[in-house]
Amino acid sequence: QVRLVESGGGSVQAGESLRLTCATSGLPFNDVGMGWFRQAPGKEREGIAFVNWSGEITHYADSVKGRFTISKVNAKNALYLQMDGLEPDDTAMYYCAADKFWAPRTLSLGIVGIPAYWGQGTQVTVSS
Repeated sequence: QVRLVESGGGSVQAGESLRLTCATSGLPFNDVGMGWFRQAPGKEREGIAFVNWSGEITHYADSVKGRFTISKVNAKNALYLQMDGLEPDDTAMYYCAADKFWAPRTLSLGIVGIPAYWGQGTQVTVSS
């Protein structure tokens, strides 16, 4: 059974940092692309950061580029999202996701299919 479990969310002030972790089990971790999505109240879920199976190819949404860093550590079966310079607009539920069929070339352009696997989410709240 595949499990993705996010942690590290919380409530912070604008300008502060958080590091999200996605721990996985039951997944061929070395073979999957992964990503972080978020959904704010009343808004659609958006993909904000993606990484390919090896961790070498990444893509960021414009809204987080330069502030967030995604990393995939195959030796630990873990995915991370370092979030610096947080802003109130970053307030959302954050989800990690994984899929075996995300092609590196299209992933680098931010084009990915609906992930096969999702975590349950962790809340991030940023106050001004």
